Amino acid sequence: MSLTHLTASGQAQMVDVGDRVPTRREAVAEGWIRMQPQLLQQVCSGDLPKGDVVAVARIAAVQAAKRTWELVPLCHPIPLTAVAVAVEPVVGQQALRIEATVRTHGPTGVEMEALTAVQVGLLAVYDMCKAADPAMEIGPVRLRSKQGGRNGAWQHPAMEPMEPHVMTSPEPA
Repeated sequence: MSLTHLTASGQAQMVDVGDRVPTRREAVAEGWIRMQPQLLQQVCSGDLPKGDVVAVARIAAVQAAKRTWELVPLCHPIPLTAVAVAVEPVVGQQALRIEATVRTHGPTGVEMEALTAVQVGLLAVYDMCKAADPAMEIGPVRLRSKQGGRNGAWQHPAMEPMEPHVMTSPEPA
């Protein structure tokens, strides 16, 4: 398998996408941050002194998707047409799950934008909650699916994402 970001002599390069036909492209990524049950309860109820962790995570994720090309050296600046971010509790795992769906109509995909959105959203949660639980763990983070482009649709081999359990009321600590 040849890697498009390497020349024949092995040097890093930005892929030339100038001759590609623009198509509708979409990528979905997801990731988790695990924390103490009491902290998860506070995050979900909005009861933290720093404010609405979920709202900040969403905004951080959207901003990150838009700036991926500035963070990842060989990424193209891509005009995004949509970025949707969901932040959901996964009570059985004492975790928040962040999912980012990124879309464009262009000559290259948005997988990196979706993955960057998830990572930065998770980091925003960590930043806002680190005083309460510095032992939080981020991961795994994965690309769930992509559509469009030369290779068409792809879905993660695990097929079924970890399903969030909707928290109707906080679990007792």
